[in-house]
Amino acid sequence: MEIRENIIIPLGYGKFVRSDKIIALEPIEEDRGPGRRTRVYVEQIGIPLIASRTETAVLANIVETPKEVMEATAALELLHDIYDDIHQIGPMLRKSIRKEAQLDLDKIERRIEEILKHKVEF
Repeated sequence: MEIRENIIIPLGYGKFVRSDKIIALEPIEEDRGPGRRTRVYVEQIGIPLIASRTETAVLANIVETPKEVMEATAALELLHDIYDDIHQIGPMLRKSIRKEAQLDLDKIERRIEEILKHKVEF
């Protein structure tokens, strides 16, 4: 991958940075949500900027990467987020969802685990 130089990258909410000045991207794990997706470390700025965009989206603007690679990375990131959300749903609500919507969250959670562990069988 090559860094695209002298390109202005949007971080969201009116924040922009030059692509060749970004030195690190760190996904926000705790308190992640709208407006808080990624810490962006920028040359000559002592504290990271908080981006409302995911690290994958910012990275896609910074580097020249094949579209398919970026799409696959974004899809895996989405699966991680869905898995984290499903994992927090308790057994009583799961039972209710299964009954009312015929949606088996346990099965979906297991399938996502298989995909994330690369034990996918087609």
